Amino acid sequence: MKKSLIALALVGAFAAPAFAEEAAAPAPALTGNIGVVSDYIFRGISQTQGHPALQGGFDYNHASGLYVGVWGSNVSWVQVNNYKDNSSLEADFYGGYKGSFASDFTFDVGAIKYYYPGTSLGGVTPDTMEVYGAIGWKFITLKYNHTISQYMVGWSGTNGENTRGSGYIDLSANYDLGDGWGVQAHLGHQKIKNFSDASYTDWKLGVTKDVGFGVFGLAYTDTNANTCGDSVPAYCWNNKNVAKGTALVSFAKTF
Repeated sequence: MKKSLIALALVGAFAAPAFAEEAAAPAPALTGNIGVVSDYIFRGISQTQGHPALQGGFDYNHASGLYVGVWGSNVSWVQVNNYKDNSSLEADFYGGYKGSFASDFTFDVGAIKYYYPGTSLGGVTPDTMEVYGAIGWKFITLKYNHTISQYMVGWSGTNGENTRGSGYIDLSANYDLGDGWGVQAHLGHQKIKNFSDASYTDWKLGVTKDVGFGVFGLAYTDTNANTCGDSVPAYCWNNKNVAKGTALVSFAKTF
């Protein structure tokens, strides 16, 4: 699940900021990325039942600020929760427009489709469409994603209603320490419309190191989501707590 460039959810956010006194080199129009993580965490929730994931994608950025991209990762929750059979892949397709204004401010608006190949097992689909908007100031970004598809990653309401209108708000700080080191702090809240027991808050702290041939990352993420043992165990999947506090190790390379 990718937003803006979720492809490198643990480490991609630590790109070194540009300084006003330096002439910025033009970014390549087409870039690729590949990475491996000890656990694929999306908005605080494990998508791989605590197992590693191989991830990668491609992005095309036009000089005008328009961009499109595709990204993929192995997942395991789709079939476990009986949404689709023969489903172990997430493919994200996204596009938008980004730019800057005033002093040190940036913006990003776009849309993203989360697609899970496989054979549907019922009327509720995990496939999800969101629109998003973000405002950034220096190393701080505030972003909001809004679900416009009928369902938000397969959730239906308490009485079977659709969950269109669900939203995720994300406040992140990504700071370059120099010498290849970066740190990140993140706080987010996922609202599932018509099903408050599935709504929750998540947070993450992390550090990365650019070693030249790629970026290593170490992070810790946690949530207050309802899970195994709670009266409504929304995030107890296959008898596993997929919303628990987790330490993550990652490696990513952009080319």
